[in-house]
Amino acid sequence: MVKLVIPVEDKAGETLSAHFGRAPYFAWFVVESGKVVERGVVPNDSDHFGGTGSPPEKIKILGGDVVISSGMGMKAIQLFQDFEIAVLQGTRPGSLENLELFITGELRELTQGCLHGHEH
Repeated sequence: MVKLVIPVEDKAGETLSAHFGRAPYFAWFVVESGKVVERGVVPNDSDHFGGTGSPPEKIKILGGDVVISSGMGMKAIQLFQDFEIAVLQGTRPGSLENLELFITGELRELTQGCLHGHEH
């Protein structure tokens, strides 16, 4: 059993956010034996939105084992490594598409942070 967390743009948890830390929501999925057995969406109430804790800390509290994101900064990647949470690079616009790629083992580890000026 593994719990995946994906930063998303919508309450339905369908659209992968291009900006990890500033994603308005986190969709989560519990996968067991290649099937989704639980799912949900929670608001990103981290310090990026006036709350407390960094987005990686919030995902740790959610119990995430794996994060799928289109990109993020090195600080976030390092925090996930410290928390022993795998970071995979999402390659499709939809969370369910990326979830399917995870199940089939087609996503690669995200090891380099973004070099452009805005934060993920």
